[in-house]
Amino acid sequence: MPLIPLFAGPIIAALIASVALPAEAGERDQLNACKTKVERAAQTQAGPTEDAELTHCRQIIREWTLRDSRMSVDESGQPLR
Repeated sequence: MPLIPLFAGPIIAALIASVALPAEAGERDQLNACKTKVERAAQTQAGPTEDAELTHCRQIIREWTLRDSRMSVDESGQPLR
């Protein structure tokens, strides 16, 4: 009995799953995307309406601000002070 038919199903399923799953952006990329989204929302919306994604982006920015304030070096390792 050939081995190819036995392994073809799981291999094809793994290939489809790996292609179908979206690639996750890095943390810094996610921060930049959220900053852009919040800035765009501030320019386009005059009312106080918010969606969950915009609220989540504001939380990400807040966490990064707190994280950066505790760091003593920048992204390239140079001292901040």
